[in-house]
Parts: sequence; structure tokens; C-alpha cells
Amino acid sequence: MPDASETRVPLFPLSTVLFPGGPLPLRIFEARYLDMVSRCMKEETEFGVLLIAEGPEVAGAASAQTFAVGTLARITDWYQGTDGLLGITATGTSRFRLQAVDQQADGLNLGEIERLPTDEKVPVPEEFAGWSALLEAVLDDLGKLYEGIERDYQDANWLGYRFAEILPLEMEARQACLEMNDPIERLKFLQPLLRQVREGQIQ
Repeated sequence: MPDASETRVPLFPLSTVLFPGGPLPLRIFEARYLDMVSRCMKEETEFGVLLIAEGPEVAGAASAQTFAVGTLARITDWYQGTDGLLGITATGTSRFRLQAVDQQADGLNLGEIERLPTDEKVPVPEEFAGWSALLEAVLDDLGKLYEGIERDYQDANWLGYRFAEILPLEMEARQACLEMNDPIERLKFLQPLLRQVREGQIQ
């Protein structure tokens, strides 16, 4: 019997890291991804987002080298831009590990993936209690991008993912945050950077 945690999904290599519960606005113009979006919307299925380790985001992205851990995304909204391009908003759902890749004739990569365990809710330790109010104020300032996002300021996983999204991190550091299984470890990793930002040492 096949493992229910393993499945096959279309892959979208990007130069950014998507976290569970986070928003992903995209402009779609390549035929392979237009077809992918159409199928995902029609069948209400997810696609996998992976950070590119080496190679281009467009045109040659089928051959781009990616990190192995990524996030599944579900399309939550779409629009037609004034330039005629399709725009979508997707939301990260859960993490996965890439096991193998097959490339279709149109250049779209399909990945055999292992779904990683769902993040359980973990209370925010007292040491980080002030982070929740700070994040709430920041997300309110960011406006529309986070309007439709389900919020849980008392969950250490959710809190850490959002700070990993908005703090000025190198992409490799964001990827490291995504791959961490311990939400408290993630908060501790981000703590020095948040302190520097609040003290004005980093813009």
C-alpha cells in the first residue's frame, strides 16, 4: 500500500521561500505555469514551491537546482492584470521534502514528494511574549497582502514563520528557518536579528 504522505505535485521553483500559512503573490506568464495554475484551480489541488539554489527563475527554470525542502501552496485568489497577465495569490499549507523529479514535454517539473508532519500548535514561551503584539502591528501595516491570512499569534510555529518572512534575511537563512522542525529553535535563531532591527542597526 502506498504511503499516504507521498504524492506527486507540479513544482514551481522560485527565488523566494514560502512558509506554511504565508501569502505568495505571483504573476504568471509562461505557458507551462499557466497550464499548471489552470489545473490547480479546476481540480482544487496544490503545487510545490521550492527555493532555487542555482539557476534562473524563468525560461530555464526547468533545469534549476533547488533545495529539497519546500512548501505546498493552494491558490486562494486570481486576477487579470491591466497588462493582460494572470496574477494569483497562493497560501502556503504544509512543508514537503522532494524525493524525485520528472520533467514534462512542456518543461513543467513534477515532483515525487514526501509530506512532512503537520506543524502542531506550540505555545509561545514567555521569553518571546512581546513578539506577538509587535507582529500584529507589522502585519496591519503591511495591509492587503496579509488581509486574508489566518492568524494565530499564540502559536510559536506561526509566529516564527511570519518573522522569518518579513525580517531582512538572506534566502539561505529563510530556507534554514523553513527546514527547522523546532519552533522554539526558529525563534531563537531570529532573536538576534529582530533585536538589531528594533535597535535600528538594520533597516
